[in-house]
Amino acid sequence: LVVFMAMQPIWGLISDKVLSEELAWRGLIHQTTFKDIKYIDENKLTIYHGFDASADSQTIGNLASMVVDLCFLRHGHKAIILAGGATSLIGDPGGRDKERPMQTVEAIGANVEAAKKQIQKIYGAYDFTLVNNLDWTQKIDAISFLRDIGKYFNVGEMIKTEYVASRLGEGGAGISFTEFSYALLQGYDFLHLYDTYGCTLQLCGSDQWTNCLAGVDLIRKKRGIETNVLTNPLIINKSTGIKFGKSEAGAVWLDAAKTSPFDFYQFWLNTDDESAQDYTKIFTPIQKPEFAALLESFNADRSTRLLQKYLAFETTKLVHGVEAAKEAEQKSVKIYEEGGLENATEIKVEAVLISENKINIVELMLAANIVDSKGKAKDLISGGGVYLNEEKVEEVEQDNPKMAGKDIILRVGKKKYYKIISE
Repeated sequence: LVVFMAMQPIWGLISDKVLSEELAWRGLIHQTTFKDIKYIDENKLTIYHGFDASADSQTIGNLASMVVDLCFLRHGHKAIILAGGATSLIGDPGGRDKERPMQTVEAIGANVEAAKKQIQKIYGAYDFTLVNNLDWTQKIDAISFLRDIGKYFNVGEMIKTEYVASRLGEGGAGISFTEFSYALLQGYDFLHLYDTYGCTLQLCGSDQWTNCLAGVDLIRKKRGIETNVLTNPLIINKSTGIKFGKSEAGAVWLDAAKTSPFDFYQFWLNTDDESAQDYTKIFTPIQKPEFAALLESFNADRSTRLLQKYLAFETTKLVHGVEAAKEAEQKSVKIYEEGGLENATEIKVEAVLISENKINIVELMLAANIVDSKGKAKDLISGGGVYLNEEKVEEVEQDNPKMAGKDIILRVGKKKYYKIISE
C-alpha cells in the first residue's frame, strides 16, 4: 500500500464544473450501472481502477482509462489505483479465443513494479492510493475462497457471458477453470476495496464490463450495498480498426525504452484529421472553449496540423514530462519543417528489406546506395553518425518504424536525410 500526496497537477486545475458533462463531451462514457449519471456530480466517491500487469508496460489504450481517473481526481473524488499482481497471474480470458501462456510469479512481479512507476508518474499530481491485489488474494485459502466467495456466483449465469460462451461453443477452444475463475477474483477485489476503503465505484474499459458486474453483484449479496461501474469505450486506431492493446502489433507503449518519446510524439503527430479531433478531447486536458478555438484555427488551414501538434505535445508531456515533449517537438521540427525531410532524398528499396519487424541498418544503407560497402556503414554507425527517425543508431538491428505507421527517415551526418520507400 502506497499513498501519494499531491504536487502541481500536470492536467491543471481548470475543468468543466460538472464531471458527468465533461466525461460525456470527451467521449469517455460507454456503459454504467448508475440510474442517473449525475450521481457522480452530487457525491464525492472513492473510485477504483485496476491495471493489467501481463506486460512490462502499459499502452496508450490504458492511457485513455487513466484520463478518466484523472477527471475524477480533478473533481475531488478519491482514487484507489490497483496493479493486478494476482489477476495477471491468471490472465483475463476476455477477447481471446484461446488461453494465454502462463507467466511466472517473478515476471508478473516485475511487470507490477513497472506499472507502478508509470502510474506514479502520470497520477503523481494528485492524492491517490496505489495497491496490489496480490497482497490480499494470496492470504485467502482455497476453502475459504470457495465458501465465502465462490458460493455467490452462479455457474449457469457465468457461462452465458460472451467470452465464456464463445469458448465453449462449437469450434471453441474451451476454457480452463483457471480462466473461468477470473471474474471471481475481480469481484473479490471490489469487495475487499469496499470493505477497506469504502470504494463504491469501479472504473474500467468496456471490455471489463462483465467482470466488473461480478463485483457489484457480490457486494450486493454479501453486504446488501449497491455499488456501481462506469466504463469508457475502447479506443480504436481508426487507420487500422484495431484497439490500442498490449497484444496488438505496433503497440504504442508508455515505457520510453519500448516506445521512445520521439516515436510517441510522432505517433500522435501522424494521426489523421478526424482521429486527431477525437484523441485531443480524450487524451489532453483541453477544455471546450479552448478546443473550439483550436479547431477553428486548424480548420482555417489544416496544412498547419495545429491540432496534431497540440495533441502530440500534450500527450507526450503527460506520459514523459515537459522536457521530453519539448525535445521531441524540436526533433520533429528539425526533420519536417527546417529542410530536413523536405530536402530528403527519396530512395526506393525492395519491400523485403523493410517489411519485417526489424531492420538491418547496414543492409538498408547498402541497398539504398547510401554507402558502397558494409564496412563504411558500420564505421558510420560506430562513429555515431547514423540516425533512424532522429534516434541515434547504436545497434545494426533496429525496430521497424513502419510497425507504428511511421516513415523511415535515415539521417547520415548532420544534414543528409533519406526517406526510405518500399517498392
